[in-house]
Amino acid sequence: MPPSNNPTLRQQRLGSELRKLREHAGLTATAAASLLGLRQAQISGIEAGRYAVSADRVRTFARSYSCADPAFVDALAAMTGGRQRGWWDEYRDHLPVGLIDLAELEHHAAALRVALVIHIPALLQTTDHARALFGEAVPPFRQHEIEHRVSHRVKRQGILYRETPPPYTAVIHECALHMGYGGPTTVRAQLQHLLDMSELDHVTVRIIPFGKGSFPGTGQSIDYLVGTVPQLDTVQLDAHHGCEFLDAEAQLDKYRHVLDRMEANALKPAASRDLIHRITQDT
Repeated sequence: MPPSNNPTLRQQRLGSELRKLREHAGLTATAAASLLGLRQAQISGIEAGRYAVSADRVRTFARSYSCADPAFVDALAAMTGGRQRGWWDEYRDHLPVGLIDLAELEHHAAALRVALVIHIPALLQTTDHARALFGEAVPPFRQHEIEHRVSHRVKRQGILYRETPPPYTAVIHECALHMGYGGPTTVRAQLQHLLDMSELDHVTVRIIPFGKGSFPGTGQSIDYLVGTVPQLDTVQLDAHHGCEFLDAEAQLDKYRHVLDRMEANALKPAASRDLIHRITQDT
């Protein structure tokens, strides 16, 4: 299979994990190539995510690198093969690559944890709310750009309606419930949708009420995508320049603790629903 000049973030992650295994084994790319009967350029291409690699080859790499974590090896093997096209690929000519990568990572996540202060989580937004939100972009999007983004966001939400959906936990500051995007009708519909989604068995919504004071992560939107093993977790942060993805062990540990602290400041699910309901009635 010819190399890919535009590997996805998921392909790059597989390659980087193989590189970490090699380096942990104390092998150079040249030494690994000799050990595995490959060319050094092939090792480099695989580790950059540009060459597809089979599950069997990943297991061979892991044995050669003396990896003694079968669950991790199985998880890496599950990421192999040529790049499988998903629904998100139809947006590659229309949206930033970070949004495409995010949709693919969400699709494969074992669970999702999100925390937001001034926005409703993307996977829990109504189309009218999303459209109003995109309408506030600076510089402004053209109408067809708004519609591409709204459509992409709605399709991302499909993971919550799968036959076996991933557990989804959202911690939202009360501030986000009062932002008023789209006017009263849109706001009431959005709050009611949030209530409806919070009733699903796999969706947990917890609100940090006004008066809770400071907590870590203030002002920052966090998406924590749980992998099939902890080593393959990914953090996505919203930034003005686009999506920022983090996967270093220290970063993952930091944001696990941030999310735990934010959840500790949040109301329980039932009390959160009561607060959302009261705000809906007052809107």
